[in-house]
Amino acid sequence: MVAPAGPEYIRRAMAALGVQAQRLGAGDEDRGVPGRRRRVVTLLGAYAAVATLGAGLSLWLGHDPVAFEGAWLGTSGPAAVLVSLGLGVCIGSTTVVVSRVMVRRSAWARSLHAALRPAVHGAGDASLLAIAIASAAGEELLFRGLLVPLLGVVVSSLAFGALHQIRGPARWGWMAWATVMGFVFGGVFVATGSLAGPVVAHAIINAANLRFLRDNDPAPRARALGGLLRRG
Repeated sequence: MVAPAGPEYIRRAMAALGVQAQRLGAGDEDRGVPGRRRRVVTLLGAYAAVATLGAGLSLWLGHDPVAFEGAWLGTSGPAAVLVSLGLGVCIGSTTVVVSRVMVRRSAWARSLHAALRPAVHGAGDASLLAIAIASAAGEELLFRGLLVPLLGVVVSSLAFGALHQIRGPARWGWMAWATVMGFVFGGVFVATGSLAGPVVAHAIINAANLRFLRDNDPAPRARALGGLLRRG
C-alpha cells in the first residue's frame, strides 16, 4: 500500500492534473460545451482521487489529515479551526490582490497569465468554482495533510513548487511562486494545527484567479492590432 504513494506515482498524478487543466477549455479536438463539461468532470474526478489518496494514506499511517499535532500556537479543536480559518481568509484575500498587482507590473506574471488563460476559455462560473474547491482540497490533503507530517514544511513546499510546471518563460517564476505559497500554507497548518485555513486560502486564490484569467487579457490592444494586421 505504500508503493502507490511513491514520488513517481505522485508526479504522474499531478502531471495528469496539469494536462487536464490545460485542456479544460482549449482542446484541439473538441472545443464545444460537451467537451468542456467532460474535461471538467474528469478534472474533478482526478482531484477527488488526489484527495482520497492524501487522506487515505494519512489515516493509514496514523495521522489525522486535517489536524497537526503539536501546533506551534498551542491551539487545538474548534479554536485551531477558527484561528486557521481567519488566517486563511486573510492570506487568500491578500494573495489575490498581490496577484493582480504582479500581473500589471511583472513581465513573468503577465507571461504566466497569458500562458494559462486558454485553459479557462469558455468555462462557466460554476465549473471554475468547483475546480477551485476540488483542487484546493485535493492539493492540501496531499501536500500539507499527508506530506507535512512525513517530510516537513520545507520538503513538502519544494515538492509543491516543483510539480507546478508550465512551458515557456514563466515556468520558473510560477514554480518559485508555488513554492512560496506552499511554505505559507504549510506554516498555517503547523502553526494552528488545522488544515481549514490552508484549504480556504487555496480555494479563495484559485476561484478568484481562475475568473481573472478567464475575464482579463493582459495585452488586449496588442492582440487586437495583431488581428487587424492578420486580416489585412
